Amino acid sequence: MKTGSLHAIVVKKTHSIKNNLLCTNNLRIVWLSSTYEGHVHDKKICDEEPLLLPRGIRLWQDTGFIGHRPDGVEICMPRKKPKGKELTAVEKQENKRISGIRIKVEHAIGGMKKCRIVKERFRCHKFGFEDMVILIACGLHNFRIRHKMSHITN
Repeated sequence: MKTGSLHAIVVKKTHSIKNNLLCTNNLRIVWLSSTYEGHVHDKKICDEEPLLLPRGIRLWQDTGFIGHRPDGVEICMPRKKPKGKELTAVEKQENKRISGIRIKVEHAIGGMKKCRIVKERFRCHKFGFEDMVILIACGLHNFRIRHKMSHITN
């Protein structure tokens, strides 16, 4: 045994993947982007995969989409706090209202992630496999939502 020797442990970085999605008020996922590496910005995904939205709808988006303004669509996005300043009480109240509506998107994402393969470390690197897995997870989520809604209304 040598004194003063150094041991190095090599840890592989886990690479994340991401998708953008669009969902309705009742948590139904209606659009899913292709899968991208985790470091790709949300707005860049929107720029690469333009989505034609109907005129006059209201799009609730988070601050990761600053600058994304489709034609004929009303954008509702929380305000960021200005550097060195505070938001006014009215702006804080508006952010709270927007967050209350946007939480539905987070619930849809959580419903999709009930499929554990979507949220855990992904090891299969076959071409197109990630897209297929996330698409199946979205389909299962939509099936659960539809079944739950039909159960409630009957």
